[in-house]
Amino acid sequence: MPAAASAAPLAANQVIMAATSQAYRLSNPLTETKPLMPQLFRRFCNSKSYIYEVTLSRLFLQKPPKCSVSAPLFLKFSRKNVTDLVGAANKPKQMGQEWSTPNHDPILHFTVLGGRQNVSVSVKAGPFTSNNGIKPHHRCIVLDIEGTTTPISFVADVLFPFARDNVRRHLYATYDTTETKDDVKLLRSQVEDDLKQGIDGAVPIPSDDAGKEEVIAALVANVEAMIKADRKITALKQLQGHIWRTGFQNNEIEAVVFNDVPEALEKWHSLGIKAYIYSSGSRLAQRLIFGNTNYGDLRKYLCGFFDTTVGGKKETRSYIEISEFVGVDEPSEILFVTDVYQEAIAAKAAGLEVVISVRPGNGALPEDHGFKTISSFSEI
Repeated sequence: MPAAASAAPLAANQVIMAATSQAYRLSNPLTETKPLMPQLFRRFCNSKSYIYEVTLSRLFLQKPPKCSVSAPLFLKFSRKNVTDLVGAANKPKQMGQEWSTPNHDPILHFTVLGGRQNVSVSVKAGPFTSNNGIKPHHRCIVLDIEGTTTPISFVADVLFPFARDNVRRHLYATYDTTETKDDVKLLRSQVEDDLKQGIDGAVPIPSDDAGKEEVIAALVANVEAMIKADRKITALKQLQGHIWRTGFQNNEIEAVVFNDVPEALEKWHSLGIKAYIYSSGSRLAQRLIFGNTNYGDLRKYLCGFFDTTVGGKKETRSYIEISEFVGVDEPSEILFVTDVYQEAIAAKAAGLEVVISVRPGNGALPEDHGFKTISSFSEI
């Protein structure tokens, strides 16, 4: 194979798949080429099931392929492969996961065909060693926000009051938009359930026939009660995210992260460790926070965002879903960092490794809780 290691970089807008009767040549794309949209390829890389059949006389991999450059390999897909790819691409969207995230190195499983026998090679995200082993142990780190990356005081004293004080103004300004109509529909459904369950602070929301003024007044009353009770519900979090977006866009809000967070995120990124956020706040709110911090835009170090659409944070099933989504071989390859004991219990039951964040202002932990604690990401 001539000059395989000096393959020309791929164009950012396509993956070239070139085949010969003997081997794929990394340096000389030949006649059998087909374009593949990078967005679709990124979605496929982010899914759990990805098996490629690649004909190579040798496999040259200096580092794991990055989805953002559409993986510098020439891959041959059969019709079944393409069908599987499209199916895998749609799976994460069904979970509510976003695709506006940066470099994201998946765990790839290649079947290399060459010589007298087929050889299976696993290529996992992270720094490679000479025997294909990977260090450190954790492939992914999933982070909580409040009390973990960000002071509780910022959320309690800045974000929540901003949403509470601006909900009426936001609803008046955007009442006829499709986005706000969706927000109102979610709130109506939530309030109906709350009234049936006798939730304190829930008041009926009149029909649209009652007029804009009365509907908004009821919505504001319910939202204020939800915020006061710190409800972790999608209807509230979605509306809060839209209100906060306006605040960030108008430079009325700047997010705060602990001073050890940017350095740790950059370090993990350089090591090939994928970092995710899992918060009860909406994915929009999460992106706003990490895109507008006191240390600048940190989203380039993050591979994705999970919110309550994947499940509640105190539910074991949520962490099982996350571990299946990120594509690790074992849940223990994920490290979850949170400040909430009940979340730690749920994640541990799903097989994740867990450490509890002890930051200024965080709540007290039970005695003999049994988890390792950290006060800085530098301890990870």
